[in-house]
Amino acid sequence: MKDGPDISRVASLIGDPARANILSALTSGKALTATELAQEAGVTVQTASSHLAKLAEGGLITPRKSGRHKYFSLASEEVAHVLEALMGLAAGAGHLRRRPGPRDPALRQARVCYNHLAGDLGVQLYDSMRARGFLASADDVLTLTGPGAQFVTSLGLDIASLPSPRSPMCRPCLDWSERRTHLAGRLGRGLFAHMVGLGWMTREKNSRVVVLSDSGRAAFHAAFPVS
Repeated sequence: MKDGPDISRVASLIGDPARANILSALTSGKALTATELAQEAGVTVQTASSHLAKLAEGGLITPRKSGRHKYFSLASEEVAHVLEALMGLAAGAGHLRRRPGPRDPALRQARVCYNHLAGDLGVQLYDSMRARGFLASADDVLTLTGPGAQFVTSLGLDIASLPSPRSPMCRPCLDWSERRTHLAGRLGRGLFAHMVGLGWMTREKNSRVVVLSDSGRAAFHAAFPVS
């Protein structure tokens, strides 16, 4: 066996259909219980608990207790990034598990990708910032430019207050429905949280769908215009 990372182990953890459903549910960014994840996976709670133990041992999810309840979430933003990229690869290759349903248009328009905005509006945000020189890419590294920092500040977001300084400020993330790039990293997370705080958009309960208010839609398109 050659030296180096054992990608087969990670692939086998993700490759099981029930575990894939569990991980997909956790890309919403919410921490969920074993019972909730069992429903997402279509298995019993006992079977889900076995899958959760394997995912935790493999470093893909993190369990934590709150009172009498135990919750599970993705171990890091890097895990969410890999899962979103795999969703894009599967969708592009035509590997779909079911026919599109009535909720799919809403998911394609705007949804949560772990902790940042994805879907058509997420791509629009990224394209708009790139087109106006607010984001720059060199040697596969995405950065926030000086004018970009001024723009973000003009929206009322304090860049210095963004959490998790160990993670990149900007990160390109492949959008599985658009198969184009949206913005992740600390800035992507901060912008999404800020827009929610401004009342531009809200998360639909028990879903990854993001819904814009009428005033929020106008404000979003004014802030992130595309030609």
